[in-house]
Amino acid sequence: MIASSIRWPLVQGEKSYSDISKELTAPNETKPALWWYIGMSLGTIMLAFGGWAFYQSLTIGLGTWGLTNSVGWGWDIINFVWWIGIGHAGTAFTIFFLVFRQKWAASINRAAEAMTVFAVMCAALFPLLHMGRPWLAFFIMPYPNTRLLWVNFNSPLLWDVFAISTYLLMSITLWYFGMIPDLATMRDRATNKISKAIYGFFSMGWDGSMISYNRYENLTRLLGGLAAPLVISVHTIVALDFSISILPGWHATILPPYFFVGAIFSGFAMVLTIMILMRSAFKIKDFITDKHLDSIANVLKFGSLVIGLAYAIEIFIAWYSGVEYEIYTFFRARISGSFSTAFWIMVICNAIIPQVFWFKKARRNIWTLFAVSIIINIGMWYERFIILISSLAEDFLPSSWTHYSPTLVDIGVFVGTFGIFICGMLLFIRFIPIIAINEIKAYKKHGN
Repeated sequence: MIASSIRWPLVQGEKSYSDISKELTAPNETKPALWWYIGMSLGTIMLAFGGWAFYQSLTIGLGTWGLTNSVGWGWDIINFVWWIGIGHAGTAFTIFFLVFRQKWAASINRAAEAMTVFAVMCAALFPLLHMGRPWLAFFIMPYPNTRLLWVNFNSPLLWDVFAISTYLLMSITLWYFGMIPDLATMRDRATNKISKAIYGFFSMGWDGSMISYNRYENLTRLLGGLAAPLVISVHTIVALDFSISILPGWHATILPPYFFVGAIFSGFAMVLTIMILMRSAFKIKDFITDKHLDSIANVLKFGSLVIGLAYAIEIFIAWYSGVEYEIYTFFRARISGSFSTAFWIMVICNAIIPQVFWFKKARRNIWTLFAVSIIINIGMWYERFIILISSLAEDFLPSSWTHYSPTLVDIGVFVGTFGIFICGMLLFIRFIPIIAINEIKAYKKHGN
């Protein structure tokens, strides 16, 4: 689908290395545009709403959420899994770029890595709040203590803690070390002493010598190799939270690979959304070309086929098993019952609509690309909703069946994480080049 022998231009136009540096640092060296202030204002409003919801959750308790005796996991875990899925794309892009020598990813991986860091930060807030008393979070840390208590190493919830904290640390490390050459560029271009000192401190004395480049490339390959198993393990561990249970719709060995592919699928869709917005806002179509967006659309087209196949396999296994609870969950509750609307939204958004990317005109139409990228992430949110709520709300005992709906506090916490994500991304693009200048220069001559 996307071979390493690609020979289309990575940068359009006859640009010198000086032109590349000037154009890609312009957003950081000039006054922010009006849209940046509007975005920050919107993000701040979302943060304020989220702050109120956080305050209600901490001071009054989780009774302010829409949880019931049956649905003990609600919007918080849905949104946790959704954000973790989005956070997979950045590290996946970096690994894809390093291991498979995909030079076209050089224009995209910086923003994708930033997206990963902020998405994982948003995801981590949900299980922390779900504890009810987050100030006692140290209970989950395995260390000798006077209480002589140890964590349960058999619990996949503990595996989540280890996997996500390690993944966040690795994502920040990949993101930061990848920026060092560009931070040195910003240091050299800075016109005031404060900026020069800050960029100089974080560039760690980068001098652009051959020795520095050699060590830098060896380090990035090493980090990419270490991150590869993390990309696979993090979301499969999240899937094990469900698959080791006995609830119908959860107790399935397909969930780990299914969750992993779904995470890459939703993450790449969010990358496409961000790339389209950044390309239009900063007028950098020479660096994020139609061919770059076309390549991401091809990845989404393939991911959609895999997701659709996973849906079909789940339904087939439920029917073939002959287990009445599984049959009810899939054929009554999800396909034709109380959760049918959400189920068919999920199928249409994830397995059907992305098939428009089989047509080149759709892959080259910016509005179609943007709309489908949004639709995919809506569909992936509904996928998490279906998996979680349908199995909990209607389990083995009809007497315990219940209706679930989120409260304003639930919604506020989710909106607050969007505020963190938007403000974090806007601050990032304000002070750091959104495209890896160093990598663009290094691979420009190989693009033709």
